[in-house]
Amino acid sequence: MTIDAHTLHADVSSALGGAASAPGPHELFDASLATCKALTACVFAKSRGIALERVTVEVERDDSQERQGTYVLSVKLAFEGALSDADKHKLHETVLRCPIHKLMTTSTVEIRQSLA
Repeated sequence: MTIDAHTLHADVSSALGGAASAPGPHELFDASLATCKALTACVFAKSRGIALERVTVEVERDDSQERQGTYVLSVKLAFEGALSDADKHKLHETVLRCPIHKLMTTSTVEIRQSLA
């Protein structure tokens, strides 16, 4: 798939008939949250002069109840650099408000599909 000037690849597992050569749709969905949190932390730190050197975001998915309407993403964050506890707390609070987190938790998403 192409997004602007970027090409992304996706696949499904061999159990679903794919080659598992790239992330699948669920992994891409989960990764959008992780990416947003990491970028939000970086932008915030830069704007505030916080010495953030690296952000690690791990997302663990529990999709066992997805068909019943519940999809749980557990996020573990690590901030590295010369950071005080206050810096880490502020970064943690800030990434709770990243745009994708808000979209996933507070918005009603409508999908309108058509044939090209």
